[in-house]
Amino acid sequence: MDELLWAGADAQVRALRDGWTTAPELLESVLRRADDLAGTLNIFRTVYAECAREEAKAAQRRIDAGERLPLLGVPVAVKDDLDVAGDFTAQGGRPQFPVAEKDSAAVALLRAAGAVIIGHTRTPERCLWPFTESKTAGATRNPWHPAHTPGGSSGGSAAAIAAGIVGAATGSDGGGSIRIPAAACGVFALKTSRGLVPTAPRPAEGWQGLSTIGPMGRKVADAALVLDALADTRGYRAAADAVPEPTRVALSWRTPLGVPTLAPAWRRAVLDAADTLRSLGHRVVEADPPLGARPTPQFVIRYLRGVAEDVARLPHPRWLEARTRHIAAIGSRVPDRVLRWARAAEADLHARMAGFLTHHDVILQPSWTRTPPEVGLFRGSNVIATWLGVTARIPYFPTWNVLGYPVAALPVGHDGRGLPVGVQLIAPPGSEKLLLSLSAQVEGVRPWAHRRPAL
Repeated sequence: MDELLWAGADAQVRALRDGWTTAPELLESVLRRADDLAGTLNIFRTVYAECAREEAKAAQRRIDAGERLPLLGVPVAVKDDLDVAGDFTAQGGRPQFPVAEKDSAAVALLRAAGAVIIGHTRTPERCLWPFTESKTAGATRNPWHPAHTPGGSSGGSAAAIAAGIVGAATGSDGGGSIRIPAAACGVFALKTSRGLVPTAPRPAEGWQGLSTIGPMGRKVADAALVLDALADTRGYRAAADAVPEPTRVALSWRTPLGVPTLAPAWRRAVLDAADTLRSLGHRVVEADPPLGARPTPQFVIRYLRGVAEDVARLPHPRWLEARTRHIAAIGSRVPDRVLRWARAAEADLHARMAGFLTHHDVILQPSWTRTPPEVGLFRGSNVIATWLGVTARIPYFPTWNVLGYPVAALPVGHDGRGLPVGVQLIAPPGSEKLLLSLSAQVEGVRPWAHRRPAL
């Protein structure tokens, strides 16, 4: 059973279907592991032990009756930004709203696919930061090195997978919040195209179109399986098994603000990924998208207004941390005409990318620029100090939120301290199947899921 916990959601589906274990047995192992690591890693805000037990029993009855669903009986964790009926949605702070009366659209889709929802995972307050810490919840820690952050804002979900508690989880990404923790924790994740996964009851375009919901898993197949449940279209799990056609890959070192200094392990990860893609028959050449500095002001404006609008909907904004209130206050001062410019200017970025994409199918970029920081590095820092501190570490992420592109976060290896390193694969909207096929092909020759943190 311990091996099955580490095997991932896709393997767990097969084990349940073939009778190697039962849904209640699998769930009890998940709950024991979550409890064992609670004091060390602080991954979950809520664990739905009793509700999950009833769901697992019901799932097993359906399995025994011969029913087949994509996630039937599989435990899945949910980031604490999605409503789960019977629980608060706290988003890293004090709960602002009553207990949810019904599931969010994404959670309802997971249940419809047979998933057993086991709990809400930790996130920084209002999902604002690339580290998972808050005054309300304390710090969530990286399973590979508990002195370090698991990243954020989907840090709890990434840590739950990396620690061998669940094989799959949900995340959301408004500026890197799926990809940042996936890279920090050595798991696979997919930032989805804008509009692919429903966000109800929250606005369809969170943070002014920057934020999307996406899957995270130990392996590519795990995330693909979850995306089959979450998206209106299907075929993502099959795409993970498909061999991609020879692909034209642009290796890009440039961010909107220039080429940052990369720590050796993170630079080596990109070069290793490029070599692997070449060995698989893909063409890799160095080429930077013709965007210049344009995405940066567009991102900042949309991010600030998006946070301000999010906070304005809260009944008790005074309960928020000072740093969160300050971001919202800045965002509330962004004029409507400036916001309209930022949204309209996205069309120019797409037009610039159109020509680039006639010569390249996928973009390969670095992930973090250096090792994720130690827990508490930004504790007590004001907004400006925190922004400056995190921006130097994560400059490669926000551009693709502005454009609404799908992006795969792909583990590549580990640095000298044993912390994971990874890369990003980026493609035009609607290219999730290509990214899954390409990522699974790389995984086939450079597997990562067999490595486990020494917890």
